[in-house]
Amino acid sequence: MSAKLLIADDEPNILISLEFLMKREGYEVHLARDGQEALDAIAALRPDLVLLDVMMPRKSGFDVCQEVRATEALKDTRILMLTAKGRDTDVAKGTALGVNAYMTKPFSTKELVEKVRELLQASA
Repeated sequence: MSAKLLIADDEPNILISLEFLMKREGYEVHLARDGQEALDAIAALRPDLVLLDVMMPRKSGFDVCQEVRATEALKDTRILMLTAKGRDTDVAKGTALGVNAYMTKPFSTKELVEKVRELLQASA
């Protein structure tokens, strides 16, 4: 069975390219275009891994992460934060909220695929 991924980003070009990349790797891919949509999808789909942007409408990636970690049924959801916000304080905030990994944009697709694989193996 292939792993189920949720990609949450408000930038259509990033969604399209990440969806293509992850489907090519054999994953089942679902998309969310804002933070609230991401939260709803996490609750409904129970993805194996969430690729989560920080800066999104309605709820930020930080808000989404915080709510997921505070919800008993969802708290073990693996989260990879993908963001242009790469300052140490942003990374520290994401880490404090419980993200499993943090990658800053722009990132190499090869590194992203490796990190996704690593996170999914860690949860298996």
